[in-house]
Amino acid sequence: MEQEGEKEKRVRIGITHGDMNGISYEIIIKTLQDQRLMELYTMVVYGSSKVASYHRKALNINDFNFNVVKKADQAHPRRPNIVNIHDEEIKIDLGKSTSVAGELALLSLDAACDDLLKNNIDVVVTGPINKKNIQSSGFAFPGHTEYFAQKFTTENYLMLMINNVLRIGMVTGHVPLSKVKDTLTSELILQKIKVLNQSLMRDFGIVKPRIAVLALNPHASDDGLIGNEEQTIIQPAIEKAYAQNILAFGPYPADGFFGAASFKNFDGILAMYHDQGMIPFKLMSFDEGVNFTAGLPVIRTSPAHGTAYDLAGKNIASPEAFRNALYLAGDIFQHRVEYDELHANQLRSAGAQPENNRS
Repeated sequence: MEQEGEKEKRVRIGITHGDMNGISYEIIIKTLQDQRLMELYTMVVYGSSKVASYHRKALNINDFNFNVVKKADQAHPRRPNIVNIHDEEIKIDLGKSTSVAGELALLSLDAACDDLLKNNIDVVVTGPINKKNIQSSGFAFPGHTEYFAQKFTTENYLMLMINNVLRIGMVTGHVPLSKVKDTLTSELILQKIKVLNQSLMRDFGIVKPRIAVLALNPHASDDGLIGNEEQTIIQPAIEKAYAQNILAFGPYPADGFFGAASFKNFDGILAMYHDQGMIPFKLMSFDEGVNFTAGLPVIRTSPAHGTAYDLAGKNIASPEAFRNALYLAGDIFQHRVEYDELHANQLRSAGAQPENNRS
């Protein structure tokens, strides 16, 4: 029988069920079938046991069951748990976008975030949502990233995409391409560099990160021949960061930077807009990548793919990205504990009072 001390060491991972008509339940169930995860983490899914049962039968998975609990603090440490966010009958339309799927996706998100605030779970891994059907008075955001930023009153945050060789963030994130140029400022770029630098240290355990900053224009503007944003906006931000003891370099032309595999020389990369970072990232890790929201006081990861309606119910969806998101959330939690303890000890040694940081 597990001792109380052992239970306390476990990272408690909350999982939102995303869009129930997509592949969320398939990748969740396939991942949680691995009993080795139960040796490390306490798992709590915020969803519906009835929906889970439907998907389990559709996938012909007979050797898996959820432990149904009313609250996260009742979760069994060595079994996959589910908290019902909705008890009534639910119409499931595999592979289709429906309003009820959006409503339940938001219920799941809100329940998980409430438990994060109450410290009933330590981290959250979000299942893929449909960004259109979830839109409502409670979710008026272009994606998870902005939802979590507002939920946890965070102004300085960064969508960070992670695989085995890349950690890449986007300065402008979910912004229309036509508005990128007007959105970029030296202050914004410097802010994102700082968030990335702090995250690399606290969340990934890198003592002195090296950060590459990408250019906006082709060929980094060829010394002003193709635009001047590199000289007037990006380079000043890099210089200010360097003056603050942050090892930021660039701006690098994106095509040559990825074509020559220069990314291998850096701990983190900052792209100017969404597709500039996402295209090379997804080419390298479409089925394995993880989305992490850096800068939040809480830890949130997600598989770096969507609802995949076309794969729903066919038992062919890969759980690799979701599994990686679970492991990354647990690793970041441990890194934050270690970093905060070290930082607190350093402050005590210097005679200062440590801040009360939430992991």
